[in-house]
Amino acid sequence: MTSKTSKLYLVPTPVGNLEDMTFRAIRILKEVDLILAEDTRTTGFLLKHFEIQNKMQSHHKFNEHQTVEWLVSRIQEGESVALVSDAGTPGISDPGFLLVRECAKQGIEVECLPGATAFVPALVDSGLPIDRFCFEGFLPQKKGRKTKFEELAGETRTMVIYESPFRVVKTLTQLAEYLGGERPASVSREISKLHEETVRGTLTELISHFTVNEPRGEFVLIIGGKPTIK
Repeated sequence: MTSKTSKLYLVPTPVGNLEDMTFRAIRILKEVDLILAEDTRTTGFLLKHFEIQNKMQSHHKFNEHQTVEWLVSRIQEGESVALVSDAGTPGISDPGFLLVRECAKQGIEVECLPGATAFVPALVDSGLPIDRFCFEGFLPQKKGRKTKFEELAGETRTMVIYESPFRVVKTLTQLAEYLGGERPASVSREISKLHEETVRGTLTELISHFTVNEPRGEFVLIIGGKPTIK
């Protein structure tokens, strides 16, 4: 067994299929002194499935500012801590950045395990150029939204956007308004789950598809970049 050292581990968890959990991730979650979970109920199901019995504490966007210093001090005192989000890799549109930044500032070792994240399968599956891309995550819902669309209109790289089923048609419609309805795109939903689906086409075609077919699940939008004039 690997000897335990005081550090922060970022441990990816499955975005859908539990078989995507790695042996290494399971081992780390069993060995650390404390598991930080975005939602202890969600992570509780995961731990039970893999027969992991360990101490767990909430670490989410509403309390992370208040707990960072305390957590850093625990690691400095010799404890090992693992951070997980509800699904995927911590820090990718999920809590994690503040703790990682403070650990780096304090000279604490941070180790991120490779593993599940929703946008990589969606990007590779899109059929759009992926030699250069930009990750936008969730777009602003109100303040700054118009400015963001204006900025994306000039982006030449393939764009990656996360969206909820409740706003996906609205976002696709606004993308078509600013980027043009003929812009090629791909929409993936329920990555690694039973009803996983990828739909490709122009923004106009995708709007029509999800207007007729009720959007369900978590969405990743892959939008082709602005064509460059050669």
